Amino acid sequence: MKNLRTPALRKGLLPLAVLTALVPAAVSAQEQATATGATNLDRIQVTGSRIRGVEIENAQPILTVSREQISRSGQATVADLLQNISSAGSPSISRADALASGENVGGYYIDIRNLGATRTLVLINGVRLGATTGGFQDLSQIPVSAIERIDILKDGASALYGSDAIAAVVNVITRSRFDGAEASVQYGQFSDGDGGETIYSGSFGTSNERGGITISAEFMEADPILAGNRFFSAFGNAGPDYPGSGFSPVSQNGSWFDEATETWLTLRPGGNPANRADYVPHTAAFNANANQQMFVQTGLERKSVFSNINYDLTDRISFNSDILYNKRSTDQQIAGYPYQSLAFDTPLSGDSVFNPVGEDIEFRRRLWEVPRTTRSELTTFRVVAGLSGYFDVNERPWDWNVSYANNRNEVTKTGHGDASLLATAPALGPSFIDGSGVARCGTVASPIAGCIPWNPLLPFGVSGPGSLGNAEVQDFLFPTYTDTGETSSKIYSANLSGGLFELPAGDFGFAFGLERREETGRFVPDAFNQSGNSTGLPATTTQGGYEVDEAYLELNIPLLADVAFAQELTLNLASRYSDYSNFGDTTNSKASFIWRPIDSVAVRATWAQGFRAPSIDNLYGGIGGSFESYTDPCSVGVPGSVAGNAACTSAGVSPTYVQLGQGLVPCTSWPCQTPDQFLSGSNPDLGPEASISRTAGIVWSPGFAEGLTLSLDWYNYKLSNYIIQDSVNRILRDCYVLGDASRCAGITRAADGHISGMFFGLTNLGELETEGWDFGARYRMADTAFGGFTFDWQTSYLAKYDTLTQNSAGENIFVGGAGDPGYFRIKSTLSTNWEINEDWNATWNMRYYSGINDGCVANRPCSEPDRFQNGETAPRNRLGSNTFHNLQVSYNAPWDATVSLGVDNVFDREAAILFNGGNVSTAFPYYPEFDIGRFMYMRYTQRF
Repeated sequence: MKNLRTPALRKGLLPLAVLTALVPAAVSAQEQATATGATNLDRIQVTGSRIRGVEIENAQPILTVSREQISRSGQATVADLLQNISSAGSPSISRADALASGENVGGYYIDIRNLGATRTLVLINGVRLGATTGGFQDLSQIPVSAIERIDILKDGASALYGSDAIAAVVNVITRSRFDGAEASVQYGQFSDGDGGETIYSGSFGTSNERGGITISAEFMEADPILAGNRFFSAFGNAGPDYPGSGFSPVSQNGSWFDEATETWLTLRPGGNPANRADYVPHTAAFNANANQQMFVQTGLERKSVFSNINYDLTDRISFNSDILYNKRSTDQQIAGYPYQSLAFDTPLSGDSVFNPVGEDIEFRRRLWEVPRTTRSELTTFRVVAGLSGYFDVNERPWDWNVSYANNRNEVTKTGHGDASLLATAPALGPSFIDGSGVARCGTVASPIAGCIPWNPLLPFGVSGPGSLGNAEVQDFLFPTYTDTGETSSKIYSANLSGGLFELPAGDFGFAFGLERREETGRFVPDAFNQSGNSTGLPATTTQGGYEVDEAYLELNIPLLADVAFAQELTLNLASRYSDYSNFGDTTNSKASFIWRPIDSVAVRATWAQGFRAPSIDNLYGGIGGSFESYTDPCSVGVPGSVAGNAACTSAGVSPTYVQLGQGLVPCTSWPCQTPDQFLSGSNPDLGPEASISRTAGIVWSPGFAEGLTLSLDWYNYKLSNYIIQDSVNRILRDCYVLGDASRCAGITRAADGHISGMFFGLTNLGELETEGWDFGARYRMADTAFGGFTFDWQTSYLAKYDTLTQNSAGENIFVGGAGDPGYFRIKSTLSTNWEINEDWNATWNMRYYSGINDGCVANRPCSEPDRFQNGETAPRNRLGSNTFHNLQVSYNAPWDATVSLGVDNVFDREAAILFNGGNVSTAFPYYPEFDIGRFMYMRYTQRF
């Protein structure tokens, strides 16, 4: 997206207050001179329209984050910054999601309106950012130092931009024709003494009257944080008030099942592992707190370089190119694998030299000595090149551009800590002591070369033959696993815009464009995972692609101007036709208007159709496995239990059954994690999602308060046919609560009643409606003796977030989610900036989150235990609101440098424990968007 403007244009625009409210996406001015020094190409382009024009204003709600605001935030990535805006929803995949897997882990994604990150389209200078096979666009690959501003169009825009622009469009505008150099270093750390973060960045640019080149580079490194170092995760899955909750009996101490007494036994401290009498009943004191080995925040390293080349080939033709290189490395760690011999049919052989009773025994042992680690490395190459220019038709300027974009992502994931089943089987089988007194696999007559026997009954920290602490045992049992993947996106586009003819109120604007996209993707799990020969989650190859040819038309029709009660009335219409190679074609349209009855008031509204094409992973993804957390309605003691009903008893579940979790131990809190892997997969017959969005708003810049702008916008989105992954809870509810027998087919239960297997795939079943209000107030006070003050208050109110489900009678109903975890009724931010003088600046930012509805579980507080919803028991517990405060003070030194000191979460606010995470993507009982401690940083910037 090339930006063309002149000094004269800058003088002729609307007053700043109205401009800020109505056209914050208008591109800031740059001078472009002809060889004789005259200026031309007087047209600007805004996010949300393809038509260039001197006074094209957006009839759509747009929020702009300036470079100055970015600098004052202290955030390390674009996604961190955008996550704090009031309309942002829960992050789809966050650094707190320790259990996430696959190629998307390590990326930073933005979700507007809680409609999902894949339904917010991300652009760089108006061109799509490349995506993973799952459709996720990683914002972290853009160097913060390269950004001029960010436009967030909070409205559907598929008519102009195509697929994925359902909830919003985020357009990152980068710096161009920058002249000079600057370098910056920032270091920060939590007051707990961990989570160190270092950022080095720099920009260099040179330009003349015909063009320029700008290069920005950035290196960022963030240390991981252990869950054991935070109050909400150090004591288990329910916080410090319930120590031991969620501890697993599959522990680092090891245990085996004595069939004679039907008791699990563990070696007593100091006991002899060969002596049966030294094994005592396994009690809670031997259980494992897996959080001691887990990262509550992953480690991250990022290297990125972005360059923009801009040159005027002639007075009317320009060349523009963006080049991006980014390499991101993310380190995850979770606790050692909870190995249970029964799951893999690998008992400790009665002929093993480590067996204390001389007969095959089932055992369980968390592989504590070798935590599971994953290093994800993503390399991105992006090249965008194009020509743009203009010509005159009947003295009206017409703009054109053609461009080509190629975005390629290459990912490598290296894992360690999952045991090879090809190794555990012989290591646990028969063994003997050779002539040197060393334990060997096999028998004297048939030794197994290269095999190292393993004694799973030796607790962590206890040395001895076969100990998992021995390096040779670890080397034999734990190979290194490598997954690889690559995605490619090629975009060819051509656009033409101009004024067709003149109306009494202005030019009839027109834009037309053609675009072709070619998307391919491949993700190949390690051969061990594909074959199921490891304790890791099983997965198969994802591979596929599609092409899409598109054409769009946009019309901008000025109806009235400079008349009574209509300083402006403009209608904008757009439509886009898309022809996909995989599912067919679709047409999506949009209409909007802006009406200014007087100069200080603007009324705006939009209606838009949107769509999202299924991603490569949705269509051609392989089969994957996971250990799901769920609530079994056939269990007693859970909210809404139907234990003992016909559907449960016919499945062989006892009316007194209590859901079994890890180690087949009865659960004490819900959702509870399954001890068995469940499988999920893709669906090649998926169709596109569809949406209808509507917005209406008013902007007022009152004359009695110069510098004040107020805005109020209403929004409503209705999504249908949207792609969902059948959740375990949804399937169990349909089967056992609603009695839909067809939904029971994929559920397998063991003889003890617990669910030992389940398959859940993707489907076009989802329907959703969300509605709310955005309020904005910006005020730039006149300078005082104490300096200048600027206030920016942005608030989002969620009135409705309803999803389609069924009640106990089998009737389709919409269930409200507003106020549940992740769906805050109110999110609000207030930024106060104090310019003390030319040298000093202070910024105070406040983030407010309203209270949320947590689930009620046994032995936990419950403020509404008798609540009913849609005729069913639906108890809940109300958690209070949270406000986080950030402060930054900066000083502009005489040697053209800036020193900044900042504190995020000044008062070290700790939010309440979250027992029921809802849609929150985290392994811990804490909302991942909340601050996890007080973070302090210092930044030094030097300009040259």
